Amino acid sequence: MWAFLAQELLFFSGLFVAYGVFRSWYPEMFSLASHQLNRVMGGANTIVLLFSSFTAAMAVRSAQLSQKIATRNYLLITIVCAFIFLVVKYFEYGHKFHDGLLPGPFFGTQHDFFTLPIPADAHVPHLPSNAHIFFSIYFVLTGIHGIHVAIGIGIMIWILIRNERGDFSKEFFTPVDLTALYWHLVDLIWIYLFPLLYLID
Repeated sequence: MWAFLAQELLFFSGLFVAYGVFRSWYPEMFSLASHQLNRVMGGANTIVLLFSSFTAAMAVRSAQLSQKIATRNYLLITIVCAFIFLVVKYFEYGHKFHDGLLPGPFFGTQHDFFTLPIPADAHVPHLPSNAHIFFSIYFVLTGIHGIHVAIGIGIMIWILIRNERGDFSKEFFTPVDLTALYWHLVDLIWIYLFPLLYLID
């Protein structure tokens, strides 16, 4: 598991390096484009993930104490938080699609792929023509992270089913522990993504 987590960190490190290189080449464009991201939604997702990381840790603690019901409850809360994160991300993506804030040749082209309550005055903001680079990086980083969140949901549902079967106790709780480690990685990556994409001017 630790080897897998190290591999994941190396994978995201390459993406962070790409972010750093392009940001150093186009600092003004990155600043203007980052203002199109919704900091409130990003901040809310950060709080949700931090809380879910806490509940994942509490699920491990409960499993260590053979507290089956508490383990189930903490796992359920973690799963709900993960779904909340994806729902918020869905609304964020929907707004970007509508305003044409998309990667590559799709930049500046509005799409209504999502049925969302888009404000009537929504419009394509005036940005440098190379702003598609920022949104390419944004969608790659947050998209891959979102896939990790979805995978985490699947793993936690599997752990939840095993917990209901009574597979875990103070003598054996390794799967719960490993799942929490994976979830902490997902949380850690977002802690870096949020300031890099949303906050740094």
